[in-house]
Amino acid sequence: MNAEYYKSLAMELGVYQLRNFSISFLSSLLGTENASVRLDSSSSGASVVAIDNKIEQAMDLVKSHLMYAVREEVEVLKEQIKELVERNSQLEQENNLLKTLASPEQLAQFQAQLQTTGCTAPVSQSGQTTQPTPPNGGSSA
Repeated sequence: MNAEYYKSLAMELGVYQLRNFSISFLSSLLGTENASVRLDSSSSGASVVAIDNKIEQAMDLVKSHLMYAVREEVEVLKEQIKELVERNSQLEQENNLLKTLASPEQLAQFQAQLQTTGCTAPVSQSGQTTQPTPPNGGSSA
């Protein structure tokens, strides 16, 4: 019976210390004075409910700030994606135009440059990208 008493006493002490820690943490978070929400050892159920309400309010405040920050970041990223898609489309159109305007000699010269720099997407005479061929002529050793 003594062991149960000590267990319950230790648990009550732990709960009391956790409440005091939560109160001081929330007080610093909310910018209130610690003394205004301090529990004494004879805390009633009403003060526990008040503390729970303050904890819930603080959690709601943190959640709303995080949601606002996330929404802002999402909007910035959506705008960046939109700009990148537009830029990509412009570059594809420019690339296609240059391919159609290039002479066969220019395409051959460009293909030779690609092979010397190690790029793996040579361009055919028609201006279309062709499948890369392995350096050993396509046979496996």
